[in-house]
Amino acid sequence: MDVIHTAIRVSDLEEAREFFVDGLGLEENWSFTLDGVENVYVGGEHGEIQLRYDPEGDDPESNRETIDHLAVSVDDADAETERMVEETGCEVIKGPLTVEAAGARVAFIEGPDGYVVELVEDRP
Repeated sequence: MDVIHTAIRVSDLEEAREFFVDGLGLEENWSFTLDGVENVYVGGEHGEIQLRYDPEGDDPESNRETIDHLAVSVDDADAETERMVEETGCEVIKGPLTVEAAGARVAFIEGPDGYVVELVEDRP
């Protein structure tokens, strides 16, 4: 058994693509439309984020009580945080900081629709 994907609702599919694909560098792996809802899967080798856009639905109301954050691996948390701020204008929520217990350097940034994305640099 393995985790396949996490689905999040987005209010603007192009803005989400710009952030997750153009900004973070995740791959757009595949997509389909079902009952008017566009589903775009972005990710890497070990899992995907499903971006769900319903043009007829209400805008998503993200909050950290339902989805605290989405985590993605990066080579350098400091450099990636700086680059994302410069390229996307995203807000830094916390960090970069080292979490010794997790063996990682991390930063939390805010993506489209208020979703928080954790940039995780593994530390040996």
